[in-house]
Amino acid sequence: MANAASGMAVHDECKLKFLELKAKRTHRFIIYKIEEKLKQVIVEKVGEPSLTYEDFIASLPADECRYAIFDFDFVTEENCQKSKIFFIAWSPDTSRVRSKMIYASSKDRFKRELDGIQVELQATDPTEMGLDVIKGRAN
Repeated sequence: MANAASGMAVHDECKLKFLELKAKRTHRFIIYKIEEKLKQVIVEKVGEPSLTYEDFIASLPADECRYAIFDFDFVTEENCQKSKIFFIAWSPDTSRVRSKMIYASSKDRFKRELDGIQVELQATDPTEMGLDVIKGRAN
């Protein structure tokens, strides 16, 4: 089903990979890309559970927009092991204006397709999604 605002459809694999991350924990992160020619959000890359946050950040293009999901594991002050699923809208300042507009107008509908997001971040440069920011938002 296409998004009325931007005309973007969401490929079934997007939801499938998210469910695998959420329920089976078979992925650490998922990076999604809008394929403009197909007018569709697709899965660009999936990270294995053994990968780190640094691996995730390194997988994001420096000058192109992306949506991303990251499964963040942490230990609370009470020493409990927990995890939070982050949705990150990566929209670097150096990306094309048209691309930023398409990603911004498609974001809310795309997020609704992924049931179980716990924290949302919008980032225009790497400092806005540093590990310290993630840790701060997880608690």
